[in-house]
Amino acid sequence: MLNATELEFFKNALEDRKAKIEENLNSASAEITGMRRNELKDEGDHAAMSLETAVDNAILGQQSQELAEIELALDRIENNLYGECEMCGDDINIERLKVKIFARYCITCREVVEKE
Repeated sequence: MLNATELEFFKNALEDRKAKIEENLNSASAEITGMRRNELKDEGDHAAMSLETAVDNAILGQQSQELAEIELALDRIENNLYGECEMCGDDINIERLKVKIFARYCITCREVVEKE
């Protein structure tokens, strides 16, 4: 079980990461909108924009997923469940949480989930 100081550390880290991702998502969305407004002159311009849009969409999707995981972790902090494995109920190792602050499973259960 995490103590109050550790919980505060993780809550601050989650909130900082959340703010950074929201900033990235807003910036990327504005950039995509700006690209769509550009006047495309030939097929090369269309191809380049298509590739950039695909890459941006992949990044946005990944960051959106991470944002959802962070929000879930913040909810778990509010409900005194943060740091507890969602599958087995055991404590998640603090070193694992330091690496992946929104971890939902202990190492053993994570392997089970990944195999499914």
